[in-house]
Amino acid sequence: MSEFGKVAVLFGGTSAERAVSLNSGSRVLAALQGQGIDAHAFDPAEQPLDALKGYDRAFIALHGRHGEDGTIQGALEVMHIPYTGSGVLASALAMDKFRTKLMWQAAGLPVPAYAILTADADFAAVEQQLGLPMFVKPAREGSSIGVTKVSTPGALKAAYEAAAEHDPLVIAEKGIMGGEYTVGIIGDEVLPIIKIEPATEWYDYEAKYNRDDTQYRCPCGLPEDQEMAIRKEALAAFRMLDGRGWGRVDFLMDEAGNHYFLEVNTAPGMTDHSLVPMAARQQGLDYPALVRRVLELAAND
Repeated sequence: MSEFGKVAVLFGGTSAERAVSLNSGSRVLAALQGQGIDAHAFDPAEQPLDALKGYDRAFIALHGRHGEDGTIQGALEVMHIPYTGSGVLASALAMDKFRTKLMWQAAGLPVPAYAILTADADFAAVEQQLGLPMFVKPAREGSSIGVTKVSTPGALKAAYEAAAEHDPLVIAEKGIMGGEYTVGIIGDEVLPIIKIEPATEWYDYEAKYNRDDTQYRCPCGLPEDQEMAIRKEALAAFRMLDGRGWGRVDFLMDEAGNHYFLEVNTAPGMTDHSLVPMAARQQGLDYPALVRRVLELAAND
């Protein structure tokens, strides 16, 4: 397909999410090649970036650091190679859950109550402030890596130490327990909301990638007017970070039916368990068509 030229599918990489990226990228590569597109595998962990010279476009299927945090996007900018997903600023912001929250709070968007933890934090005071359960997470990791659900008093310090192994910036977040949802975005189109119902206590790494008993509800079960309002607000939340191309906005509901935005994923998973392909199917867009549409939206800042 000459319209795309020679396409590099970037996957693998060096982040903690390498295994997920290899899964996503291999499926993307097969879907592109299956449509006659001149697509090639490119693993930045195994090839120098200057080997990208001569490529006309890049599909980023890297997850985590050096893949969706603005660094690979910056390298592609310098090389004048159009790439999928958000630009440098949005990628860096969305990877940092703390600064994402600051942006959304400034815009008046709802986020769960949270606190930044340090080694000398008053952990008992934070437990009192946020209440239990709460979730403790590295601010700049994905796929629930390093995340702990804290349900018992006195357990916060150990959860902080587990998260700090992955990132010195650690967030404690009030547990919002009325349901977990996600909204996919392709260009200007907001996909149907998916409700995630893990069989495990919460939607951890195992539930995301390795278990077959996680339930995904699409339609999500929210009243139509509420779903449409949240979809519209999710697009605003995405745009607030300067998101473009495609992405995924995760949110939580409390028992009273209020929603709270959690984070943006600027390089969503494309595995057989992934959420954007699931929502796209509901919209009549099968996996190969979805991959092609994302590639069509590739751009430079």
